[in-house]
Amino acid sequence: MNEFIPKKLPLNIDIETKQILKKSISANRALAKLSGVAKIIPNEAILINSLILQEAKDSSEIENIITTHDELYQSSLNLNNITQATKEVQNYSRALLKGFELVKEHSLLLIRHIVEIQQELEGNVAGIRKQAGTVLKNQATGEIIHTPPQNEATIRELLNNLEQYINTKDEVDPLIKMAVIHYQFESIHPFYDGNGRTGRIINILYLVLNGLLDLPILYLSSYIIKYKADYYKLLQKIREKEAWEEWILFMLEGVEQTATKQTELINNIKVLMDSTKVQLKTKLPKIYSKDLLEILFMHPYTKIDMLVKNLGIHRETASKHLKAIEKSGILKGVKIKNSKFYVNVKLFELLQKGMS
Repeated sequence: MNEFIPKKLPLNIDIETKQILKKSISANRALAKLSGVAKIIPNEAILINSLILQEAKDSSEIENIITTHDELYQSSLNLNNITQATKEVQNYSRALLKGFELVKEHSLLLIRHIVEIQQELEGNVAGIRKQAGTVLKNQATGEIIHTPPQNEATIRELLNNLEQYINTKDEVDPLIKMAVIHYQFESIHPFYDGNGRTGRIINILYLVLNGLLDLPILYLSSYIIKYKADYYKLLQKIREKEAWEEWILFMLEGVEQTATKQTELINNIKVLMDSTKVQLKTKLPKIYSKDLLEILFMHPYTKIDMLVKNLGIHRETASKHLKAIEKSGILKGVKIKNSKFYVNVKLFELLQKGMS
């Protein structure tokens, strides 16, 4: 198969069809609702910690890097002897947070930022492809389905064009542009590895860059997993037939479905926080504080050090607090390796159910 060189952006066709514009309205409405409901959680770290970990799991799963929810949450506790798959999930989480900080700092998403994100993801500095030979194959049959640009100069030229498209404000709906950007990046396939995961991070960062989200909390990976065959088929249909409408509608549907699902999850987290607050104030009024409540929702697993660090209390006091909360039924003590952790069981179950 000959290499495929995607056309430069912007496209010279009208991608804002009647159907696409109609779908973009409902997708934007769902996204605005998600952005609004995120503000009901008092500490943004609660959402970022929980949702980024889940996105890391789902995005890695698309690349056949499989972890369980237990492995997922334990991976962020800095335990020794974690699996290679869990390390991959950790890398994704760090790469996404790095990208979020870069976009907030620069109000731009540049190719050098994307290279930094991919390096964090892969743990190497191989950078943009310099050698020919990269092809994409059907995992089941081994058939070559896409041969991206092979020449480094061509790759860099296309990336420079993509950078300009990403950072140029125009009249096209950002959600529609996000779908175009995702296609273009995946077709250029600029890295030796990590292109899919990097591309999914770019989706999130582009929404933040355009002010559609304040926090990186819309993750399309679960949607892509559910419709993985359609995802790859529609990417290929653009290359073969320029079937843009089907692709953009698919991505807009993904935004709408995912935003609606995550809005429901955030509402459920808030309800659980409120009921836990009542429990703590009723059963343990002497130790209740707003800060303590937030610590219990920062992560499904809590340990003594978290209370010591964030509440400024002695280890002995922190231990007594956690044991008392465990006795009240809010937490469940578990031993992992040589450390004692306290699991917020209802939060764990909520995240597992709400993101599956």
